[in-house]
Amino acid sequence: MQLTIRFVLYAALLGCTATSGLAQTRTATSGSSPIPGMSRGYMGLSAGISKYDLRSGTGGFTFDDSDTSVKLYTGAFFHPNLGLELGYVDLGRARRIGGNTSARGLNLSLVGRLPVTTQLDLLGKLGTIYGRTHTEGFGGYGVQPGKGDGFGLSYGAGLRWAFTPQWSAVLEWERYRLHFADRNSDVDTTTLGLQYSY
Repeated sequence: MQLTIRFVLYAALLGCTATSGLAQTRTATSGSSPIPGMSRGYMGLSAGISKYDLRSGTGGFTFDDSDTSVKLYTGAFFHPNLGLELGYVDLGRARRIGGNTSARGLNLSLVGRLPVTTQLDLLGKLGTIYGRTHTEGFGGYGVQPGKGDGFGLSYGAGLRWAFTPQWSAVLEWERYRLHFADRNSDVDTTTLGLQYSY
């Protein structure tokens, strides 16, 4: 239910932004971007699965848990094969023994693009995420309640299939290094979504 609500809200925001972008392209040159020095702008919305890698401080227990992930992003290219991308990610909630943990953040990445065919691209990403996490519970089994925030490494890979000149389907795997109340840990996501190019 929470995924549905989040996805609808992000989709509505993407739709409004895409409509605004479409209006701009009618008065601008093809392949332009509102970012100076950039071209081939795009925006997208993806949803999928997040997997938290959270370890207990007691007895070495490992609690990997999955939830839903939603990402809203925009980007542009400054080179035929290189660009920058800014996105907001909501990584859902992990249910841990001794507490629950949620995470979200803003991610900035350098994007590499390798065309395979005229419609299919391989993608690679390397960047940083400013994340915020919240762990709540009774603090048992080595789980420390509290909030965490800070910058961490992010990277990923994916495939983009352009089924029209402006619309593409994007499949991605990404890893985010986040600061939790008890330690730093990774959250992996696998998402599928739509991308609009302008």
